[in-house]
Amino acid sequence: MLFNVVTKTITLPDGRTITIETGKLAKQANGSVVVRMGDTMLLATVVANKEIREGIDFLPLSVDYQEKFASAGRIPGSFQRREGRLSDHEILVCRLVDRAIRPLFPEDYHAEIQINIFLISADAEALPDALAALAANAALLVSDIPFNGPVSEVRVAKVDGQYIVNPGASEQARATLDVMVGATYQDITMVEGEMAEVSEEEIIEALKVGHEAIRLQCTAMKELEAEVGKTVKREYPGDVQDPVLEARVRDFCYDRIYTVAQLGSANKTLRKEGFKAVYEEFIATFTEEELAVVNMSLVKRYFHDLEWEASRRLVLDERRRLDGRKLDEIRAIASEVDFLPGAHGSALFTRGETQSLTTVTLGTKMDEQIVDTAMNYGYSKLMLHYNFPGFSTGEVKPNRGPGRREVGHGNLALRALRGVLPKGEDNPYTIRIVSDILESNGSSSMATVCAASLALMDSGLKVKAPVSGIAMGLISDAKTGKYAILSDILGDEDHLGDMDFKVTGTEKGITACQMDIKVDGLSFDVLTEALQQAKAGRLHILNEMTKAISEPRPDLKPHTPRAVVIKIDREMIGAVIGPGGKVVQDIQKESGATVSIEERDNAGFVSIFSANKEAMDKAVSRIRGIVTVPEIGEEYNGKVKTIMPFGAFVEFLPGKDGLLHISEIKWERLEAMEGVLEVGEEVRVKLIDVDKKTGKYRLSRKILLPKPENKKS
Repeated sequence: MLFNVVTKTITLPDGRTITIETGKLAKQANGSVVVRMGDTMLLATVVANKEIREGIDFLPLSVDYQEKFASAGRIPGSFQRREGRLSDHEILVCRLVDRAIRPLFPEDYHAEIQINIFLISADAEALPDALAALAANAALLVSDIPFNGPVSEVRVAKVDGQYIVNPGASEQARATLDVMVGATYQDITMVEGEMAEVSEEEIIEALKVGHEAIRLQCTAMKELEAEVGKTVKREYPGDVQDPVLEARVRDFCYDRIYTVAQLGSANKTLRKEGFKAVYEEFIATFTEEELAVVNMSLVKRYFHDLEWEASRRLVLDERRRLDGRKLDEIRAIASEVDFLPGAHGSALFTRGETQSLTTVTLGTKMDEQIVDTAMNYGYSKLMLHYNFPGFSTGEVKPNRGPGRREVGHGNLALRALRGVLPKGEDNPYTIRIVSDILESNGSSSMATVCAASLALMDSGLKVKAPVSGIAMGLISDAKTGKYAILSDILGDEDHLGDMDFKVTGTEKGITACQMDIKVDGLSFDVLTEALQQAKAGRLHILNEMTKAISEPRPDLKPHTPRAVVIKIDREMIGAVIGPGGKVVQDIQKESGATVSIEERDNAGFVSIFSANKEAMDKAVSRIRGIVTVPEIGEEYNGKVKTIMPFGAFVEFLPGKDGLLHISEIKWERLEAMEGVLEVGEEVRVKLIDVDKKTGKYRLSRKILLPKPENKKS
């Protein structure tokens, strides 16, 4: 028999189904599945090396998600006409899957693992990113790779007051809350989403709805694992252990490490040097003969474990943090705006040892970013780029362009701010925000949100409200039941803690969040407490920010290009463009302004950009003249174009000439046109008639002049 196909079906709350099939495609991979919902199909494969390289103390896992253009019946727009490097969207999906799956591998399993997820058929009403983690996890479960799953993800959207699991694109576009939830059968493990200033209670409710749907998926995947016969996984060599060496490290180092942690230094470099001194002091206790045989990688691992333990005990037992702060205390904050005079908007935001210098640049429609993915082709007028150079942490690191972390942090900040930006005709600009992290000790993505919010207000863009962000942490002990929620976490606290929960929002509510949980058993009560503590911290940071600027500047910077958008009838688009673009090119050449035209929503939108007011006024006047429909009885300032024996032709609107008959020039009778008007002369006229057959315009000047008393009507 060529295929041994096994299929499982999952039913969503609204009756739609998801199927998982294995045994037909990619059978030489350690595990492979096809997940289908509607017409969306994902192929997920996983392969792990049997051999484990020596000296590796981490999990070398790579997750790649790629959307095949053929899945949506499209050919790539690149020069090579083939799929290239992963797009930012694909990288963000990779991160969603990685964050959900990575914590569930055994801690002592260090084999190289590669997970590939391909979108092979696309359906806009069954979004693939909500199915990617399910597909990856199912592939792992039908393999012999050690994995403590199952885990899965769903999207939860609040649409018209109702929570929907895995909504389609049309429903997602109307959502006031849009979160991706990752969970095992027991616990929430990952959250990322965007909201329209919602309450903490709404987020908790969305997580509960998502978790119920994930439990059904986890049950189906365990059944699939059993039916395929992969409940017993491959054996592997665990980490080398040396109990005698471990005891020696603990006996000498633990109390000294705890003493360094107790110092409460706000300077992470001093704290690092303190731990390093303890380590070097311990190494000095070895004889030369011992140093020749001791496993130094084990010494470093045991020492690191003691750092982790001592730092956590300090928080749980003494309610003190590594830098001496209280659990809910925020580091010192300094905010400056207009820091870079040449930028359209800029801000420097410093919180403790984390600092972001952020700029805002306002461009024209021609600066929009082209979006070319399998399921979406168009343009984006909002970009946020996050840069994390090595010097921000005192390290030597080559600049090789943004990595996946930089793409993810930039996307989180963009989602935090997108909802407060002006939309539609209220924002004619392409906006590029760039955050350069100059110093980092935790929460640099949240510093980006704060700095970007300040820079946007400094630019003069009419944002709805300022946005701040805070990163929350958690340290817990399952044996004693003790836990501590930490506000504004340090880099060390992120590494040593059990949770990294980033929350952004305005004074009214939450605009975005991102959470990763590293432990089992985190209750909704603790999550609720963390959200409430985050709210207090977020509002405190917001208050500190508004000391620098509390609302958008009344006007743009003098060197910022001005922009005007004119909405016109769809039928007038051709008139503004002209034959071969002649009219719009003449407008740009004559005025000096930049003019672009697009059609959407069955109307035309003319965008005009210029840093010069006179140029802007010229272009606006020309365009309004072209699209204005002449009305009988309206008065116009015209210019004489040609003179004929029977009168003059006057251009009373751009491109629109009317006949000013000799009898309509003055009340007095004129025998001839000589000496009456000159070509180029400006004249005030009134439109008195439009020929219904020919569309020709008749003008009058005399009707605007005082009528002689002895003149009959």
